[in-house]
Amino acid sequence: MFSLKDSIAPLESDLKAVPSRISVYHDLPFAIMRYNPADEWELRRELKLLATRLESAGITVHQVPMSELLWSALEKVTEKDDDEGFEAVVALERDRGFVEAQHQLTTYLSSNVWVPLWDLLAERLAAIKPDNAVVFLTRVAAMSPGIFHMSMLLDKMHGRTRVPTVLFYPGSIEGTTGLRFMELKDRDALGNYRVKIYG
Repeated sequence: MFSLKDSIAPLESDLKAVPSRISVYHDLPFAIMRYNPADEWELRRELKLLATRLESAGITVHQVPMSELLWSALEKVTEKDDDEGFEAVVALERDRGFVEAQHQLTTYLSSNVWVPLWDLLAERLAAIKPDNAVVFLTRVAAMSPGIFHMSMLLDKMHGRTRVPTVLFYPGSIEGTTGLRFMELKDRDALGNYRVKIYG
């Protein structure tokens, strides 16, 4: 059985290649590194080591936690409307339950009326020069169980950045491309990703 370090090795090799080999499309320079959700703490340790090795090879590593984007989105929603945002979601969960609160978060993150997650990510990536750089999208579990689908994020990022970006995806794989987020049994294994999948 492969260790997490063994699974990361092909990704590291492709990141160090000139030009980088992690993506199939130049206008969607993304890849997915899938790992078992139970390995979250080990992944964080391995990412620190990977970042050190990449930086010693002249590649600048930027980490963008998805949890940070989620909180940023809630802050921006509150700035737009004092009656919306984090406190409103808390009140909604208290009054109508978790599913309704999660649905409201999804609305905030996927509607142009509020703060689309892909716009926040594109804004963060716009500040990074793509040459000799890579972005690690981490803490993706913050979007569970169903706050936001990563397949939608990648679809919406098509043509929005040139920065090589790796999405560290907690979940299981079925076949060669079917990914089940957080190994949740009630979620379908999605296979419509148009990016390379490692792990």
